[in-house]
Amino acid sequence: FAPSLQVFPSQDPLDRADFNAVEYINALFPTEQSLANIDEVVNKIRLKIRRLDDNIRTVVRGQTNVGQDGRQALEEAQKAIQQLFGKIKDIKDKAEKSEQMVKEITRDIKQLDHAKRHLTTSITTLNHLHMLAGGVDSLEAMTRRRQYGEVANLLQGVVNVLEHFNKYMGIPQIRQLSERVKAAQNELGQQILADFEEAFPSQGTKRTGGPSNVLRDACLVANVLDPRIKQEIIKKFIKQHLSEYLVLFQENQDVAWLDKIDRRYAWIKRQLVDYEEKYGRMFPPEWCMTERIAVEFCHVTRAELSKIMRTRAKEIEVKLLLFAIQRTTNFEGLLAKRFSGSTLADGTVKKPEVPPPSTNPFLEDETGAETDEIVIEKSDTDKPKKPKVPDNPFHGIVSKCFEPHLYVYIESQDKNLGELIDRFVADFKAQGPPKPNVDEGGAVLPSCADLFVYYKKCMVQCSQLSTGEPMIALTTIFQKYLREYAWKILSGNLPKTTSSSGGLTITSLLKEKEGSEVAKFTLEELCLICSILSTAEYCLATTQQLEEKLKEKVDASLMERINLTGEMDTFSIVISNSIQLLVQDLDAACDPALTAMSKMQWQNVEHVGDQSPYVTSVILHIKQNVPIIRDNLASTRKYFTQFCIKFANSFIPKFINHLFKCKPISMVGAEQLLLDTHSLKMVLLDLPSIGSQVVRKAPASYTKIVVKGMTRAEMILKVVMAPHEPPVVFVDNYIKLLADCSTDTFQKILDMKGLKRSEQSSMLDLFRLRLPAPPPGGDSGGSLSLSAPTPEQESSRIRKLEKLIKKRL
Repeated sequence: FAPSLQVFPSQDPLDRADFNAVEYINALFPTEQSLANIDEVVNKIRLKIRRLDDNIRTVVRGQTNVGQDGRQALEEAQKAIQQLFGKIKDIKDKAEKSEQMVKEITRDIKQLDHAKRHLTTSITTLNHLHMLAGGVDSLEAMTRRRQYGEVANLLQGVVNVLEHFNKYMGIPQIRQLSERVKAAQNELGQQILADFEEAFPSQGTKRTGGPSNVLRDACLVANVLDPRIKQEIIKKFIKQHLSEYLVLFQENQDVAWLDKIDRRYAWIKRQLVDYEEKYGRMFPPEWCMTERIAVEFCHVTRAELSKIMRTRAKEIEVKLLLFAIQRTTNFEGLLAKRFSGSTLADGTVKKPEVPPPSTNPFLEDETGAETDEIVIEKSDTDKPKKPKVPDNPFHGIVSKCFEPHLYVYIESQDKNLGELIDRFVADFKAQGPPKPNVDEGGAVLPSCADLFVYYKKCMVQCSQLSTGEPMIALTTIFQKYLREYAWKILSGNLPKTTSSSGGLTITSLLKEKEGSEVAKFTLEELCLICSILSTAEYCLATTQQLEEKLKEKVDASLMERINLTGEMDTFSIVISNSIQLLVQDLDAACDPALTAMSKMQWQNVEHVGDQSPYVTSVILHIKQNVPIIRDNLASTRKYFTQFCIKFANSFIPKFINHLFKCKPISMVGAEQLLLDTHSLKMVLLDLPSIGSQVVRKAPASYTKIVVKGMTRAEMILKVVMAPHEPPVVFVDNYIKLLADCSTDTFQKILDMKGLKRSEQSSMLDLFRLRLPAPPPGGDSGGSLSLSAPTPEQESSRIRKLEKLIKKRL
């Protein structure tokens, strides 16, 4: 239906593809009253059926003659095709005749075109041949008369013309002219070299000749000749120009040694000025003769210095070496300002890469940094006054010869750093620990800044001398003395802990107010520990910056060999040890109070009052130590937070262990302990800002530890306070409140309640029955503690415990 509707659109419902007879009838007769005209509707449908039958009959009758009409149309089409084919063949025959006619007409024109092209080529070739023959004759005559000015222009033209005859070299006359041109070129080359040899003889130090127009024109001719002629001229001239230098600064001359290295550079400066005045216009500017002379001087100087330093290596001292390097790098910087370095394309000297801009604060303003540094050696020659220019193409062209001897500098820095560390140790012993200064926070030891200032100076110096293996050797020296500083200055001066707290009675502990009888660090010792911690933190951060800067300075191929991770780990150990000492000191100060708590007769407490004396003692020690530590670690807040966390992790488990020792406990005693525990919890939550005028919210990580640990202590006391009858309710409350499936902990709770052994045994059995089933798979976390012992093992354990109690009593 769909295609027919597209061809013959119709709105009649009977023509729809989804025609539904029931719906159609319901549409015709929607109500019972509409059935009254059913006869009329039936008549219309019958009329429509008769019309359709008539249309079908007409169409069927019309198709009876279609076959005959089709055959007639096909015959007519075949006749038309035959006529069309005949016309196309006729047109093709006429086109072929026309093409043949055009070819006959244009045959003569093509011949004329070929003749014209050949004639033009012949005339052009003859003109070139005439020019070549005349040019060769003129070239030979001008060469004999040394008319180099005319030869320079003529020779280039002859060479260009000769290129047009490359495909005619099989012709004897052309080949003869080409050979005459080559012979003229060879003769010109030999003649020009002879003229330069005559003007600038290689023997002797005096120049008999000088600049002339003839030689200037000869240089222009050399530009056209074989490049080897130009190179030979340049080589002979520079060699003759530097011949005096080799004589004056021979190895056996006094001026050849490093202490007079300035004279070498003064000599070449005079020679370059003399060259510019006398010969500046003789050579073409593109030859860059001034730069070539300077570069060759650098190569010769580097070779001569290398040879003399190998011979007299034992005479090289640090100051002398640094003096020579400083003067050499200054000269290289002068060359960079004067010349572009275009003649260095042979790869003799590699242009250093420009390091990316750094945001590292370790070496801010390297140029002027030396003025603020502490000078270990007072001589001005100990440090180059001019920093290395990072984009200097001449850097190292001479100074590279000093690199094999930089071990002298490295050994000197090793010695200086060793003396510096010894001086730090002596100063610390003489001056003693830093004075307490809680107002400004924990001070970094001055020796730390001095050490890294000296490191900075050494690194800048060495990077100007070399960025290769010497930098690796210097890094090794840095590592050695970073470790020595960490152990000798920092770890070596940490106060030693003492464990002598004997002789204290329970009465004295209960009455303790100021903690004077407890062995603990003094105020000066606490400040010293904080100062060492701050110093180690500063060294850790600065060592990381030092590593980054060393990697920037050293060659890229050696970067992986610079690694100060071990030294940074050493400073981290110092920090950890310092924090541990602070924790141990405060922890030890609180131990007597906790011991007093466990020795009290909690079953005899009759009423709940204020916090107990041991709580007051703990709070007193916390208020004495923590503000001092916080103020002295003001510059390193993260390590103060670590101190608080470590103290909480140490104190809270210890407090819980002492709680378990408080047995038996009465109901009132448990209430008093619960009050004390809450007081300690509040103090611990406030510990980071205790005694401070500025109240800061404690870090979430610390608060979480305190809340979790002290809440467990409170839950233990609440379980102790709960009645043990009926046992099932007590066990369920224990599991709900503590969520601890360990039988040891449950045993301790029963001991705190003071239950008899028989009651404890039944409680333990019930406890094991009430425990949740262990997860499938076996050996997870607390599965070992959940396994119930056999009755024999339980009775044996109880007997051992009774014997132990009898021995203690």
